Amino acid sequence: MFDELGPDTPVWTWSAEQTSGFWLRMQLIELAVHRWDAQSATGAPGPLVPGVAADAVTQTFEVMAPARRSWKAAPSGTGERYRFRSTDGPETWTVVFAADEVLLECGPAPEPGPTAPADVETAGTASDLALFLWGRLPATALRVTGGDATLLPHWFTLVPPV
Repeated sequence: MFDELGPDTPVWTWSAEQTSGFWLRMQLIELAVHRWDAQSATGAPGPLVPGVAADAVTQTFEVMAPARRSWKAAPSGTGERYRFRSTDGPETWTVVFAADEVLLECGPAPEPGPTAPADVETAGTASDLALFLWGRLPATALRVTGGDATLLPHWFTLVPPV
C-alpha cells in the first residue's frame, strides 16, 4: 500500500506530520527497535543499522519527545541543553528544553556545528544513542564527554516514558 501512495500522500497520524512518509519512518524505526528487543530477550542483540539508528535519534527529537511531553505530565524546561554525538558517524544533535518546547538546535548534520555549551554532552554509537533514547539502554551505556553527568538520567523526567 505505501509503495502505491508514495511518502507525501496526506494521511492521518498522531503527529504534526500528516503524510504516509511519517508511517514509513515510524514503522521502520519501531521494527528495528523491536528486533533489538526480541534479540535481547533471547540472547545478545545486534546493534541497530547505523543509518536507521541515526534517523531514530533525529525522529526522537522531532517527533517522540514533543509527543511524549504532551501525553504525560512533564516539567517545563528551563533551557536544559543536551548534546548527543555519534561515534560511528558525523552526526551531532543538540536539543534544548525551553518551557514546553523541545527544540532541535542542530542536527543531525555536522554543520552547523554546535556552538553553545551543553549542560550534558554524551557520545556513543548511533545505535546506543537511539536505544538509550528509546529506553532500552541505561545512561551508563553512553560516555559523558562534558557537562553534568547527573543530567543524563534527567532526560526521562523531561521526556517521560509512555
